[in-house]
Amino acid sequence: MSSVTRTERLNAAAGRQFQRVRDFVDDTDPAALVVVGVIAVSLLTAFVGFLAVSNLTVLPFLVFVAATGYGWVRHQEETALILTLTMTVSTLLILGLIIVFIFRESVPVIQYETATVFGVEVPGLRMFIQARWDAVSDPIRYSMAPMIHGTLLVTVIATAVAGPLGVAAALFLSEIAPAVVREFVKPGVEILAGIPSIVYGFIGFTILSPWASDQFQTTGQGSYLFVGIVVGLMALPTVVSVAEDALSSVPESMKSGSLAVGTTDWQTMTSITLPAAFSGVSAAVLLGVGRAIGETMAATVMLRGVPRLTEPLVNVFYGQETLTSLIARNYGEADGLQMDALFVAGVILFLTVLAISIGAQYIEWRMRSKLGGEA
Repeated sequence: MSSVTRTERLNAAAGRQFQRVRDFVDDTDPAALVVVGVIAVSLLTAFVGFLAVSNLTVLPFLVFVAATGYGWVRHQEETALILTLTMTVSTLLILGLIIVFIFRESVPVIQYETATVFGVEVPGLRMFIQARWDAVSDPIRYSMAPMIHGTLLVTVIATAVAGPLGVAAALFLSEIAPAVVREFVKPGVEILAGIPSIVYGFIGFTILSPWASDQFQTTGQGSYLFVGIVVGLMALPTVVSVAEDALSSVPESMKSGSLAVGTTDWQTMTSITLPAAFSGVSAAVLLGVGRAIGETMAATVMLRGVPRLTEPLVNVFYGQETLTSLIARNYGEADGLQMDALFVAGVILFLTVLAISIGAQYIEWRMRSKLGGEA
């Protein structure tokens, strides 16, 4: 029954969109339709010419600029509509082309790292079941296992730092802090988010890493533990800012009703405010996790740059390489299969972030269902 209902909703939405297009065509002046048609066609032609690396790409682009200028003067509403539509479609096309490109570039090394399991050849399997990365000495191998391991450790540590601290700070700013404190602290937290990652990495390399090497008697600098702490601190402003906005959006009537029945402020925060804003808070934490996964410069500066596993695997006091630092450290010199292997690292990062985004949408859907919203 639910699938039928969902299908009916999709058909109804498609029908409404088609009817809107028909109404737009019927209600719009023919001259305006010609202008918006020229804008759309010229932009599409310029986009195709750009992909084909044609020297004539500039001609349709000039037509697009001229038609847009004329339309903005004579038919501003219709021109604004077609511009927003074409820019949205262009964004989706560019994103799709990027996805196709990184997947296509990763195919050769995936074929090269084919492994046989029970007589069946599995493309790319050897990249994940063995831990050797060597682009120089025979046998040439491009394993992703050490970098996936490093990325996982850094992300877990960073999330353990940014998640609890960020949510706690957001609760304090939203529910406890006086207005004067909030007005000063909230902008300060948001400014921290604008500090370049290389600055965090440089501080970690010059201060934290030497201290950790001396205190824990490790050989050389670089550890997943302190990279994770630094990346967690980098993600903290994002978590605080987004989570605080979500908590502040909870209606005051819900909090007042809870307090009216005799609950304490802490009980109201944990039983009313946090559950009601859970989708926004979880999105804040997931944004922080996304930054931890995609962080490049801090990891590149602080880690050793040796693509191998730590011994034992849970040893966070040594740091070798992550997926992002692998790309940053090797893309300038890589070619052939090694370059393709870097694209595989990019594909893994893309799929990971995609899974996190889907997880965030699923959490939001579950919370809407639990709170009585539309599923």
